[in-house]
Amino acid sequence: MKLKDILTIAKNELADLSTIENPDFRLEQAIFKQNEKMWEVVVSYLVENTNKPSKAFSALSPEFAFLRMYKKLEINEKNEVISFLIYDKA
Repeated sequence: MKLKDILTIAKNELADLSTIENPDFRLEQAIFKQNEKMWEVVVSYLVENTNKPSKAFSALSPEFAFLRMYKKLEINEKNEVISFLIYDKA
């Protein structure tokens, strides 16, 4: 499978998680696990920032309109997403 195909599968699976017009999906990582015959991938995309600081603290921290989310997916040899995990980039 090509990396472009992996990104397309991930985009189709995650498209409903963002309400913005262009979520800017990016393939961040892709590892083929030979023993399990599956791809382990990390995809990022943009979502609207709904957790903005209160006006009292807005001068101390910047307000970003969007946040980049990271999700880890496992895709089997039939091109099916078999797991969907929270991904902590730290």
